[in-house]
Amino acid sequence: MALASTRERILDAAAHVMSTKGLTAATTKEIARAAGFSEAALYKHFQDKEELFLCVLSTRLPPLIALLAELPERAGRGTVTATLEEVARAAVAFYDRSVPIAASLFADPQLLARHRERIGESGAGPQRPSEALTAYLRAEQRLGRLSRSAKPAVAAGLLLGACFQRAFLRSFLGEQADAADDAVFAHDAVRTLLRRLAPEKPPG
Repeated sequence: MALASTRERILDAAAHVMSTKGLTAATTKEIARAAGFSEAALYKHFQDKEELFLCVLSTRLPPLIALLAELPERAGRGTVTATLEEVARAAVAFYDRSVPIAASLFADPQLLARHRERIGESGAGPQRPSEALTAYLRAEQRLGRLSRSAKPAVAAGLLLGACFQRAFLRSFLGEQADAADDAVFAHDAVRTLLRRLAPEKPPG
């Protein structure tokens, strides 16, 4: 129980420090201090800052990763519209939190390269959401619920790209998130996209 409590406190502290200072400035020493532990205690639970970052993404940010993991099983269930709207809402919320954390990486090419390598070794990366959504759209296409001429990878990029841009601009302009506005955005974005993805009507 004590071990679990220590790990959870470190994750809470990491999420706070990374969100307020960015990933580059969030040192393991500062995260450990914010959690009330020594840096050595942090390394008993996490191999490095990259592992800690991945755990923050999967456990302390809005649940986009968990939602995308279950998408393949949702093909053919419910409506495509409802599923994509759920993805869009989750994506905006996730990017709202993750963009400020990760943005500082791009100011340090060497750190970015190390981070890219470490994240790649874990099988994670910013391309994973698009890959998961593409797989879902392909499954729906095979079931005849999307147009045969649709390009699932392009469609996934368009939807997630719009969500990312919304979060990026909001962060840059210093605007506050609004769940109601985000729901309207998700509704409009998905319906705009599905006008091009709807299955062909049979002749006659």
